[in-house]
Amino acid sequence: MTAGKTRRTTAPRSRTAAVGAIAVAGALLLTGCGDQTKDNGSGSGSEKTNTNSAPLADKLPADIRKAGVIKVGSDISYAPVEFKDDSGKTVGIDPDLADAMGKQLGVKFEFENGTFDTLLGGLRSKRYDIAMSAMTDTKDRQEGVDSDTGKKVGEGVDFVDYFTAGVSIYTKKGDTQGIKTWSDLCGKKLAVQRGTVSHDLAKAEAKKCPKDKAMSIEAFDNDQQAQTRLRSGGADAGSSDFPVAAYAVAKSGGGKDFELVGEQVEAAPYGIAIAKSNTELRDAVKAALDAVIANGEYTKVIEKWGVTDGAVKEATINGGK
Repeated sequence: MTAGKTRRTTAPRSRTAAVGAIAVAGALLLTGCGDQTKDNGSGSGSEKTNTNSAPLADKLPADIRKAGVIKVGSDISYAPVEFKDDSGKTVGIDPDLADAMGKQLGVKFEFENGTFDTLLGGLRSKRYDIAMSAMTDTKDRQEGVDSDTGKKVGEGVDFVDYFTAGVSIYTKKGDTQGIKTWSDLCGKKLAVQRGTVSHDLAKAEAKKCPKDKAMSIEAFDNDQQAQTRLRSGGADAGSSDFPVAAYAVAKSGGGKDFELVGEQVEAAPYGIAIAKSNTELRDAVKAALDAVIANGEYTKVIEKWGVTDGAVKEATINGGK
């Protein structure tokens, strides 16, 4: 979730040649559970791995290599990046990339569901080894700074960047109310996911609105709840990362519920978050990502989910600004 806080922060800048159209055959938009439990039916980690035969296994920390598992914190309600299909299996861009990296490292990536704004805390407490959840790499997150207060709240994390995305606004289909830019949201009600770039952008824009045209912001635990609020008429617009917004526009109500308005802003990298103290794991994940980019598996995943314009050519550590 894009630019400045937790995944998914803040002077708008137009994005050109942004993430491509979302076209996912047969995939359904489903609500994540937010239950902070292991997802044993995940698409990641469902296959047996062989650490001994994996080409990059020796790059992993010894304890993870021995366990054969990398525990992943993720908000599994953000289609098409990560979500649950009809059978309850975790699917999407992140799980597919994790599977490909797991083959290089000889371990399973085991996704555990949690609300987005708790993922970095779970990483600090060692509940997770990594957080992979369309999380935007920003300097504040790298340095452990709360972007609202400017105060340091933790040691920060390192990111292995693997994708690029911007932020979009969408409305009910046929009811745009003249909304094209963030400034058009003054006097309107916006539904967003809490702790995301969209939430940060909304709070920054709200400060610029005249007193007689205040922006009302309603923040939810996950993006599905925000979409439901807009769909029911409880908000004038919603905002999320472009791949997610475009997927919702294409899939919700058979494409009859929502429409995108205006241009994307805040193009920034998604990163896999890893504790700063765990440089060995960070470097192993980077090596695995570079390997799947080189062998073509990365391209297959990106093409499968219709987001080729967000692809990167190599993994980068802490590329966010």
